[in-house]
Formats: sequence, structure tokens, C-alpha cells
Amino acid sequence: MTLISLEGRPLGRSVTQADGSYGMEAPSAGSYVLIASADGYQPQATTVVVADEPVAYDILLSGTSGRSGVVRSADTGDPIAAAAVIVTDVRGHVLANEQTNAFGEFGLVGLVPGTVTLAVTSPKHRPLAQPVDIGAGGTHIEVELLPGAHLRGTVRGGGVPLSDARVTLVDSAGNVVATTTTGIDGAYAFSDLDSDSYIVTATGYPPRAAEVAVSGGGVDGLDGLDGVDIELAHTSE
Repeated sequence: MTLISLEGRPLGRSVTQADGSYGMEAPSAGSYVLIASADGYQPQATTVVVADEPVAYDILLSGTSGRSGVVRSADTGDPIAAAAVIVTDVRGHVLANEQTNAFGEFGLVGLVPGTVTLAVTSPKHRPLAQPVDIGAGGTHIEVELLPGAHLRGTVRGGGVPLSDARVTLVDSAGNVVATTTTGIDGAYAFSDLDSDSYIVTATGYPPRAAEVAVSGGGVDGLDGLDGVDIELAHTSE
């Protein structure tokens, strides 16, 4: 037990007896912050008002729990090492994170019992997120990650790699899964794909038109500047 002022200055400390009872002395009447903490329990801080007479104040600490388990490949059943295991609450705040060991095992401690979100990610596998109920006595879970397919290639025109070409990936149901543009070497890549049949479409820049007036004095754009410059870009840019 720790007693501090509202400004955060420590004023006193105490240890509970075998029956959980405790006693502390306040410097004077006023408002203070009482902090209770114990191994295996969620700490709690509360404001107490002390008068001239002794004040009885009971505190209920909630026990913490943990989560242990193993991450395996859904394809082969082999354990997945170095997978990231993240636990978040309903507001998205990260409560704990861990990496699996060489046997695919992980262990998370200090969690408050309740429903949380367990997310697991690993290279070459599809990420997984699922709700998990953390029990007061701790729980064990086995997580299976599906392998993530990768699709790579190069777009060429006349045997020459084409940069900034738009590549669209469509699944067997006709849904656009992803789009990307090629690099300076004409290469593109898609990752974390389901096992399925896909259609890959590569296109260049959409055409653009400009009105030009040509006279004996030269070529002028409509803005009156010499020459006509046309900038090509994808419609989403």
C-alpha cells in the first residue's frame, strides 16, 4: 500500500497483514491518493478523503491472468518461429506482445480476465485475428496460420521493362483484390493472397488529349506558351 499526495509526493507505505488488513497514517486531514498493488493482481489507485476521525477504506483487487499457446502452419502443421503475437483490448490498445520461440510457443502474462483480441502475424503467412476469453486461471490456445501466396512478375513492352505501368489483380469472382504500379525495372508483386485463380491486367497511362493551334509562327498551346506539354498520370493520382 502506498499513500501519495495529489501532486504525486510519496507520504507513506504499508504492507497488508495475513487477513488483508492494513493501516496507514496521513499527515493531516485532506485528500490523498491510495495505491494498492500485489503480485498477480491488477494495481489500483483511488482518491480517499481523510478527516479528523479514522477512515476505513476497503479495496478489491482484480487478479491478472495469462495466455500461452503455440502457432503452427495450417498447411504442414509445423511450428512457426518468430511469429508476432499481439493482444489488444476493445479500444485497440496493445496490452501485450510476444514472439514465438523456435518451437512456435508463446507466453503472455499480466492480462486482466476478460475478452481481448489476439492477433498473430508471420512472414509468408496470412495474418490472423480472433477474440479470446482470458480466464482467471489462464488459458492455452493453438493458432494455425494459412500460408500466404505471393505473385510476382515483370511488365515488358517490345522486350523492354515498362515502369509505372498499372497492374490490377482480380479474383475468380471478379473482385479487384489489389492494384500496384511497376518499378523502374518493370517488376510488380502481390503478397498475402488466398489460394485461388486470378486475372492479372497490365495497362499503361490513360490517354490524354490537348487542343493545339498550329500557325506559321510555330506551335502554341492554348495557354499561350511555346510548345505543348502533356503530362500522363494514372486516374487515381
